Amino acid sequence: MPPPPAATRVVVVADAHLGQVPPSVAAAFHRFLDAVPDLGDALLINGDMFDFWFEYGSVIPRRHFATVAKLHALRQAGLPITFIGGNHDRWGGDFLIDDLGIAFYPGEAEFDVAGRRALVAHGDGLTEQVWTARFMHRATRHPATIRVFRALHPSVGFWIAQQLSRKLADNTRDRAVLDRAERAQAAYAEELLARRPELNLVILAHTHRPALAHVPNGRAYLNPGAFLDGGRYAIITKDNVELKTFH
Repeated sequence: MPPPPAATRVVVVADAHLGQVPPSVAAAFHRFLDAVPDLGDALLINGDMFDFWFEYGSVIPRRHFATVAKLHALRQAGLPITFIGGNHDRWGGDFLIDDLGIAFYPGEAEFDVAGRRALVAHGDGLTEQVWTARFMHRATRHPATIRVFRALHPSVGFWIAQQLSRKLADNTRDRAVLDRAERAQAAYAEELLARRPELNLVILAHTHRPALAHVPNGRAYLNPGAFLDGGRYAIITKDNVELKTFH
């Protein structure tokens, strides 16, 4: 995958979980996509925009048509989009890349964000606090799991994914677990920045907790938070990183 085109003001969003959130959240996210060209000149989606996404070659999830149309309109207008797959939507492929023209990475990637060298990852598997999350991280990335899932009829596969997603969501609402995950993720990012001085930014998501920590020499760790929690997102420029809320 070639690096995304250079941009000077990058909009960062994550964890909208479209497909499991109320219609009002989906509608707000679509308004946000409409507003992106006024907010910046590139869009970085750091995982879990969809609560589930899987491409079956000639089949994609029908429920996400409206969102796909919004992304297509942004690309047609010339706005670069980079999509890092999360634990709910890393099974993208030719449709996202070739049909929509999105720079899609199923896992972590390094590239320039508003002129800064950045490591971008959704964050699942890095600092998981419960065994079910660690198990699901390994299982969903395993080639055998993907082959078996692809052999299912799409209607069956999408139904199974929806049931699993609901169960996992119920198991990850413990505030103490989320607090530990937030602290562990911040420690991971700060250690990575200390170990790799060539990085200017570490951008993570997954915990649904917004975070912005500056380290010396203008470097930073960013988690934009979850869009589903009141429209959270972030803006990155060459000289600044800001947490924002979309109204």
